[in-house]
Amino acid sequence: MAGKSRFSASDRLEYLQGLVTEFQDTDSEEAKEQVLANLANFAYDPSNMEALRLLQITELFLDMLTEENENFVEFGIGGLCNLSMERESRDQILQSGGVPLVISCLSSNRDETVLSAITTLMNLTTAASRAETTDGAVVQCMLRFSLTQNPRLRNLASVFLQDYCTHQQVDRAREEMQGQSQSAVGIPLPKD
Repeated sequence: MAGKSRFSASDRLEYLQGLVTEFQDTDSEEAKEQVLANLANFAYDPSNMEALRLLQITELFLDMLTEENENFVEFGIGGLCNLSMERESRDQILQSGGVPLVISCLSSNRDETVLSAITTLMNLTTAASRAETTDGAVVQCMLRFSLTQNPRLRNLASVFLQDYCTHQQVDRAREEMQGQSQSAVGIPLPKD
């Protein structure tokens, strides 16, 4: 039985429903953060996807991206990053208009939030969504990130530019950035 989940589908759904209920019922920010972190971790396991979709966890994570609490944002984008690896969840994020919310996370000054946002954009890029996920402002942002001292951010941004953008998009973004000051781009680099 090694490798087999000890939870049945109904047990899994019940447990995850309990987490969602706890999130909705508690007034404690700390408890909400803990639940979000747990849900984000559960989103990494493909065997949880059906239950997470039934419970509309994608919508919960998307809602967290507009919160003031930076931990909510970090756990929300982390959960979306995990969910977006699976096709049905990816499509659900795209259909919910999630790309602009994910892009907004690129302006976070938290490395983990930005790294999750870049990875999520990669996962969300399809033939139909490419124009949105590799918008000119996103490409400019990735160009800036590719110059940062942070090796994780620099490398991930470089992969994004190389694997998800055309040479024309990168060249156009570079041209548009010529003469702009760093602050004019509008997306600050995360604090290392």
